[in-house]
Amino acid sequence: MKKHITILLSLFIFIANHLLAQQLIDTSQSRVKTDFKINLPFLGTVKPRSTAEIESSNWLIGCETLDRDFADYDQYKTYIAPLGIKRLRMQAGWNKTEKVKGVYDWAWLDHIVDDATKRGLKPWLQTSYGNERYEGGGGANLGAGMPTSKEALEAWDKWVAALVTRYKDKVKDWEIWNEPNFGDNLENTPEKTAALNIRTIDIIKKIQPDARVSGLAMGHIDLEYADAFFKILADKGKLKLFDNMTYHDYTYNPDSHYPKVMKLRAILDKYAPNMPLRQGENGAPSGGGSGRGALWDYDWTELTQAKWDTRRMLGDLGHDIETSVFGLVEMAYTNGPINRLNYKGIIKSDTTKQIIHPKIAYYSIQNVTSIFDHSLQRIKKMEDKHNKNFGTNKNDIFYSKTTDRNLSIYGYQHKVTKKQIFTIWIDEYIPTDSNQTKNVTFTFANANFDQPVLVDIITGGVYEIPANQWSKTENIYTFKDIPIYDAPILIADKSLIKMQ
Repeated sequence: MKKHITILLSLFIFIANHLLAQQLIDTSQSRVKTDFKINLPFLGTVKPRSTAEIESSNWLIGCETLDRDFADYDQYKTYIAPLGIKRLRMQAGWNKTEKVKGVYDWAWLDHIVDDATKRGLKPWLQTSYGNERYEGGGGANLGAGMPTSKEALEAWDKWVAALVTRYKDKVKDWEIWNEPNFGDNLENTPEKTAALNIRTIDIIKKIQPDARVSGLAMGHIDLEYADAFFKILADKGKLKLFDNMTYHDYTYNPDSHYPKVMKLRAILDKYAPNMPLRQGENGAPSGGGSGRGALWDYDWTELTQAKWDTRRMLGDLGHDIETSVFGLVEMAYTNGPINRLNYKGIIKSDTTKQIIHPKIAYYSIQNVTSIFDHSLQRIKKMEDKHNKNFGTNKNDIFYSKTTDRNLSIYGYQHKVTKKQIFTIWIDEYIPTDSNQTKNVTFTFANANFDQPVLVDIITGGVYEIPANQWSKTENIYTFKDIPIYDAPILIADKSLIKMQ
């Protein structure tokens, strides 16, 4: 009888959570209201797609800090699939799993991994952090030292082996240590970080040869640190074992860091030219002042957070970089004298970890994931907007002409139909609370539209571009007086936008 009651109670909680999520996730056309106004005929809004409707895409979502109990997976698990992102980044938590030396309690992580995979989601597990029960075992928090003593490293090896053995049938993606160059701990040198990465990937690959392993996980872009790290791995013949190298670079203007990213790319190319870079953790807060984490000391709002997150996503996509949004829910940091929230979550919560409501960024990211999956491919761009041979290049390259140079412009086409989408936003400053637009004329060569529409990524609004505002001469399209601002808008073929 007791077993039946427990099963019924679990079923009741599951149904209650699902219904609550359905109530809190707004699916109406007016789910995001801003003062964004344009004088174009309104057609509808972007229709969100769940993870089950998307085969694959460029996106990952952060479900971090569960190892330190700063968030509660059960509170937000029903919000993941409607977001349209399959891959989840999280720490596996040695310190939480091995609370008694040599004894592993997997219950907390089993619950998360089992639930996520049943929902069609794909955990990306990080082996961070250390274990305070071992002398020289490193710390269990961000910025802490790595395990260094003989006893601790042997215990680390055993834990990693047990971790991979347990989850190898459900987890393919792994990452080794979070932000080794971050914080006050100067002992995490490139040499020590490389050594830990090498011993860890050797264990992972021995148990799971087809594992995809991410290395580095740099807390900010330190080019000298990265160069030293890559060189050690390459010299020891270990770099080729990794699937990608990850970095986190929090900048107030999300578009300002790409020159440094390209320098990081050039350094990696010296040692592994075909290895992808992955942006493993990035996001902006929705409030400032008293919050925790990077970028806290700026007067952020839900709107500026949404602008930042979508600019980061589409900027990374335009540079062929996989990108992870940090994070799904606000995190309650309970390890200090004051219980503070990290406002980077795209779902509002409180200090008891209860869900309040999805933020604007949640819906804006739904708009991105609904449109930009792997059915699209990026079109290479000719950077000189005033090239004399405009419009005469091969079809796999587009030219864009405009009178405004302070813009990010990227192009994509459907792999089958070859219909196209262009993303555009003003990139010269930190996202603002203003939605004031300015009208700009664009000309695209080697373009392909039947019925072009304008999409506002923040609200999801889809608008007709009237015939008197666009023209076509062979494969050169001109769009007149297109309203743009400091958030992404799209000029897209209507066939590529699912609407409601």
